[in-house]
Amino acid sequence: MNTAEHASWIAFSQDKCIASGAPREVAADVKRFVDSQSTDNVLIFDAKTSLPVEIDLRGSLSMVLERLPAIQEQEPAPDSASPIASGRTAGRPRLGVTAREVTLLPRHWEWLATQPGGASVALRKLVEQALRSSKDADRVRQAQEAAYRFMNVMAGDSPGFEDATRALFAGDIGRLQQFVSTWPRDISKHVLSLADATAAKGEELECAL
Repeated sequence: MNTAEHASWIAFSQDKCIASGAPREVAADVKRFVDSQSTDNVLIFDAKTSLPVEIDLRGSLSMVLERLPAIQEQEPAPDSASPIASGRTAGRPRLGVTAREVTLLPRHWEWLATQPGGASVALRKLVEQALRSSKDADRVRQAQEAAYRFMNVMAGDSPGFEDATRALFAGDIGRLQQFVSTWPRDISKHVLSLADATAAKGEELECAL
């Protein structure tokens, strides 16, 4: 989930983008749109992950904004059954470390016990190394998943959907562009923006009421 500082939503009515940007701005635009064209269905997505966003549009604009869902990082509660958490706490670095359960084979625990700093330090080093080595692959995978979520909802019945899906997960942006070119402009443009994980910043979709 995005932090409040960086959260961005995008809203569509049928195949037209009607709002994009900060959550409160999108909610206000959608409220005005629905009040003036109440027969049109509106779908709101997280602009980065394509997860659906549900808001209650009843009442005044101020009431709608007050009811917006909290947008913040949510961490699961620490698990007290953790082998790591059961160790001594004296001298533990206060760096926001969270104790949770880790399940490993006996030989893994034996190896961790021989590492400088113990199991916790060794595990943190391994995770940091994995984060660095898989950063690009993770970004591509997340972009593909976000693009597919959006495509599935907004263009699941469109011609070339299956071919577009295969091109997306093959990482072939050129072929993807070819298959979505016949889709409504706002939908195809947002799909390509989501899918192009190699771009530092995708081309912004201009949305208008």
